[in-house]
Amino acid sequence: MFASFAKAGRSLRNIPPFQPFRTILQCVYCEVPHCAERPMKQVVDCCSLATSRQRATVFVEMVFPDQANHYGTLYGGNALSLLGKAAFVTATRFARCAVVMAASERVEFQVPVKLGQMLELTGRIARIGRSSMTVEVTGVAETLPGGARINALQGRFEMVAVDGEGRPRTILDECEASSDYLAA
Repeated sequence: MFASFAKAGRSLRNIPPFQPFRTILQCVYCEVPHCAERPMKQVVDCCSLATSRQRATVFVEMVFPDQANHYGTLYGGNALSLLGKAAFVTATRFARCAVVMAASERVEFQVPVKLGQMLELTGRIARIGRSSMTVEVTGVAETLPGGARINALQGRFEMVAVDGEGRPRTILDECEASSDYLAA
């Protein structure tokens, strides 16, 4: 190694002082990349998302006759309403501000949810951007007497945090200060 420096006409005295490599770590709470120039404890505890923001919400709904169609199953419009409601509450609990739905994509009805079944809807934050987030909602139908459960619905929703005038606002104020924050 020393020979290669000598061949290049460099002396060992001209080598710049050691500078640590820049390592990117991911916060375990908000999944936002951070530079690891701080001690690990600070990186893990970097944001308040650990205690004040939840990334998932669970709803339980019963399918009553007023929600059913003439086949005795959950009407598609009511199912979309329930999926949207779960996405809205999940996004609002995470952003801690007003949110609106910007888009819904890939809503799937895998099996009909029958009258009298319980529908468990789970909303989960899948992506966090500067002012928007993607919420994935899954619905599991459960028959009460036997307890049989089957995946029935799922959908993805784009939710946007808005201010008092309805304009997009930032979601992650603390984490945005990091130059390593990657958002869509």
